[in-house]
Amino acid sequence: MYAERLAGSLLLLARIERGWTQRQLAAAAGVPVSTVARIETGVRQPSLVTLSRLLAAADLELRTRIEAYDDHDDILDARQAALSDAAREAAELARERTSGVLAAARLSMKADDSVR
Repeated sequence: MYAERLAGSLLLLARIERGWTQRQLAAAAGVPVSTVARIETGVRQPSLVTLSRLLAAADLELRTRIEAYDDHDDILDARQAALSDAAREAAELARERTSGVLAAARLSMKADDSVR
C-alpha cells in the first residue's frame, strides 16, 4: 500500500518544498499537468525516468539504496487492513488535513524567508 503511494508522496513533497502548484511542476518538467495529478493521487505509477525528470525539475535527485528487508511497512499495512471502513476514511481525512496544514506552514515560512 505505501509503496504504491511513494511516487505521489515524493512529488507532493517536492512541490511543497518548492512552493509550486502541479501546473508549475509539470511545466518545469515538460509533462502534462494530468501526469503530475495522476501520480500524486496514485492513479498512475511513473517510470523511474519520469519520476527522476519530475524531481530534477524541482532541483531534487532520486537516490536509492538497497538494504535488508524491514517488515515495518507490512505491520502498517496489516494495521490499516484491520481498520473498519469508517476508521480508514477518518485516518485518510486526517492525513489529508495534516498534509494541507504542513504545506501551508512551509509556504508561510518560505514567504517569511523571502521578506527578510
